[in-house]
Amino acid sequence: MLKNRVAIITGATRGIGKNIAINLAKNGCNIVVVGKSIKDSKQLPGTIHSVSDEIREYGSEVLPCAVDVRNSESLEKLVDTTIKYFGKIDILINNAGALWWKNILETPVNKYDLVNNVNSRAAYTLSQLSLPHMLKNKWGHIIMQSPPFTSQYINFITQTNKIKGMTAYTTSKLGMSITALGISQEFGGTGVAANTLWPMTPIESYALINNNLGTRKQWRKPEIISDSIISILQEDPKTFTGNCLIDEHYLRGKGVTNFDKYQCEPGYEAIKLNDLHP
Repeated sequence: MLKNRVAIITGATRGIGKNIAINLAKNGCNIVVVGKSIKDSKQLPGTIHSVSDEIREYGSEVLPCAVDVRNSESLEKLVDTTIKYFGKIDILINNAGALWWKNILETPVNKYDLVNNVNSRAAYTLSQLSLPHMLKNKWGHIIMQSPPFTSQYINFITQTNKIKGMTAYTTSKLGMSITALGISQEFGGTGVAANTLWPMTPIESYALINNNLGTRKQWRKPEIISDSIISILQEDPKTFTGNCLIDEHYLRGKGVTNFDKYQCEPGYEAIKLNDLHP
């Protein structure tokens, strides 16, 4: 089902995004590697070119694109370049993210704008630009890396003070979820689906490492996210849309029982994401 599908993955130069890109390539997708990094750095290794080289080893076609997702013109160019090169867009993974966990008085407006532009605005804009091409072919999957916008989740974060110290970040991520639900309601039944995916536990990434958010004993590997995405992409987009998914819950529903393989440090159990604090 995924053979020769064209997938745009933002934030694909390292961590979760890179793992998603490689897993999709292993499953036959052609990949548009989207990121800002064109040169390696000690703090953030990996570039659009190094990831593209790895993807080619699996026989997939790949298009590396240097993109600032905060910039609308850059996103328009990304979509235009993808259509010129591949002729279609089948899959959009809105994975790029900015992390800022500070209280309101420690969050100047420029930081608020940063997380909202990278997270919510970029996902909305790129989804809007990709939708016409998916609708034309009557097939498409849009996946947001964002939390469940459900009454259960909202009640939880309000009753347990989980927004404390994360107001700007939470605003930006829930904006992504609302966009997914809006797409599902406006285009349900067309063959174009929009869903959200969120981890039950912290997932190993440079964002966690560089911000000293826990240790590897508390984290899971990115593979749990990319395995979830592979499964979501095999759902029927005409009917499987508007879902707010948690990785472990979703995979258990698909029959997965061994989650130890996703643990970064064997013999330990990852903490719940909601228990991770700045």
